[in-house]
Amino acid sequence: MQTEFCKQLGIEVPIFAFTHCRDVVVAVSKAGGVGVLGAVGFSPAQLKEELDWIDAHIGDHIYGVDTVIPQKYEGMDKSTPEELVAMIQAAIPQEHRDFTEKLLADHGVPPWSEAGDEVTLSFSAVQAQAQVDEALTRPKCRLIVNALGTPPDDVIKQVHDSGRLIGALAGRLKHGIHHKEAGLDFVVCQGAEGGGHAGEVTSMVLWPQMVDAVAPLPVLAAGGIADGRQVLAAMSMGAQGVWMGSRWLNSAEAHAEPAQRDSYMQATSEDTVRSRSFTGKTARMLKNEWTEAWERPDTPDPLPMPLQGYLTFDAVRRTSRYAGAGETQKVAFNPIGQVVGQINEIESCRDIMFRLQSEYLEALEAVNTLTPAD
Repeated sequence: MQTEFCKQLGIEVPIFAFTHCRDVVVAVSKAGGVGVLGAVGFSPAQLKEELDWIDAHIGDHIYGVDTVIPQKYEGMDKSTPEELVAMIQAAIPQEHRDFTEKLLADHGVPPWSEAGDEVTLSFSAVQAQAQVDEALTRPKCRLIVNALGTPPDDVIKQVHDSGRLIGALAGRLKHGIHHKEAGLDFVVCQGAEGGGHAGEVTSMVLWPQMVDAVAPLPVLAAGGIADGRQVLAAMSMGAQGVWMGSRWLNSAEAHAEPAQRDSYMQATSEDTVRSRSFTGKTARMLKNEWTEAWERPDTPDPLPMPLQGYLTFDAVRRTSRYAGAGETQKVAFNPIGQVVGQINEIESCRDIMFRLQSEYLEALEAVNTLTPAD
């Protein structure tokens, strides 16, 4: 499974694990791939703590950091965190605050009990720049990835000047082309099946178009990958690697409460929905009474990013911390792709990595038998 991108990074296999869990980052990198820490939701101080831990446990292996610098968002003209917070607080209607709190209370979600834990400025350039600055102090962090849009020119230069690579996700062909024109080093091409923010075109259709459109830039295929057969499909279309997120959510190392794990195990591939109800931009997640409530004609519409994310920050942390309380899972934020239907057991990251490679080779051998020998 060696590719030119593997050789460039000095890794064994082209498997990239997007995760918000530091343990998964370390486990995947140690197993020959690259763990990429999703930094959205972390304050600069929290990110420092996470990266300190990763650096202390990852040995000589490398990792990446994924942040969010949207191309356009409410309040992007504010130059300081204080200005942005003031703008967001004033812009969120009381109706939305009341609606959100009632949904949580009606389903028995306990209030947040920890004092001094402030809402972070997720989905803003103010916070993303601080995260990039922190990540670039780490020699073992070799990749910076932007999850929404092409990064600003100054960030691209900053990363390149540090000797690292920078890439970005693309759910539409024109976005990948823009990434290439901006001078990025690779594109993560995510089809509509993927969890979190994704476009509308399916992976099978989008991957080969993206490979052709941005060549010779490396493309990492994302969206709809959970086993080795799907890895082979992506590589056969010219991808230089695979970017997987959902697969690790129920890994043994993942920080997930038992009730949340049960939600993943019981879900089928038909149980996800693309919704703006948590971040303000369309993202795929498990559908539940929360996602349905925001779609009704008699309820508020989701706010633009980052207002909706700021509004729901408390809901996200409460439904994660108190996943098993009351009917929390009926209003919980569980972002995951359609491959949730393939996630039926808890495995260690190392076992997942081994299985992906074994299944890849088995599938490759099966395909090779279709070609008659001379």
